[in-house]
Amino acid sequence: MFGNAPWAGLVSSAIVIVLIVVLAFVIRKIAHKVIARVVSRAATGGSLTNRFRRAAATDGIDALLHERRKQRAETMGSVLKHVASIVIMGTAALTVLERLTVPIAPLLTSVGILGVAIGFGAQELVKDFIAGMFMLLEDQYGVGDVIDVGPAVGTVEAVTLRVTRLRDVDGRVWYVRNGTITRVGNESQGWSRAYMDVPVAYDADVVTVKVLLEHVAEEIWADPELREAKIVEQPQVFGVEQLSDSSLVFRITAKTLPSAQAEVARQLRLRVKAALDAAGVTMVPTA
Repeated sequence: MFGNAPWAGLVSSAIVIVLIVVLAFVIRKIAHKVIARVVSRAATGGSLTNRFRRAAATDGIDALLHERRKQRAETMGSVLKHVASIVIMGTAALTVLERLTVPIAPLLTSVGILGVAIGFGAQELVKDFIAGMFMLLEDQYGVGDVIDVGPAVGTVEAVTLRVTRLRDVDGRVWYVRNGTITRVGNESQGWSRAYMDVPVAYDADVVTVKVLLEHVAEEIWADPELREAKIVEQPQVFGVEQLSDSSLVFRITAKTLPSAQAEVARQLRLRVKAALDAAGVTMVPTA
């Protein structure tokens, strides 16, 4: 009986350690499930928009916003799961070390000193991570967006907490540290705008030209292929945008889905030219 006492203590400690590890994995799994449920609810939020849809174009923009909300929620969920795993498993590891009578106070002190040293030596890295976290929280841009970050303009291919990877129109890949981004111009968030300036002769009838452009706007808005997939609102004619001694410049604009402005602008140019040619109105070069 006397010889079995040390083994009893070891077996007891082993059982406690196993329970701690199992409990840590269980808590980690529960935390991941909770985070996944919160992410799912956040990704499918905004149901009020489904009740007050006014046109088919609203379906397209709602679907786009829903997809963006889903991507943002999944990104944040991935970060939260990673943080939860580190906290839970780190706590379990410290508890196991304490159970094994390993002094953790010197270890924590060493880790703290090492962390301070790394913090002083890696200030730029910390700056990049903080900027990346705020970028994710504020949903400034995401994968697939066309953005202008100053040194580079292109389509976002990948986003991490440290760097953003862009590909410009020439196919060149840019790696931009998040901490160096001081401003972002996002061309793909929410909606975009296509516009066309129409210069006509100075002596052209203003009312006639405006009516022609309004007919073009109505024609484009009535096109189901554009209205359902590209255009958010009916195009607008702003009238005379510029005035010179040789020409009058009218402007027609259309609010589009993100990244669809180029295609809609081409449609505007084709239809405006056809309408002006049919009415005998000549476009003139601007100064």
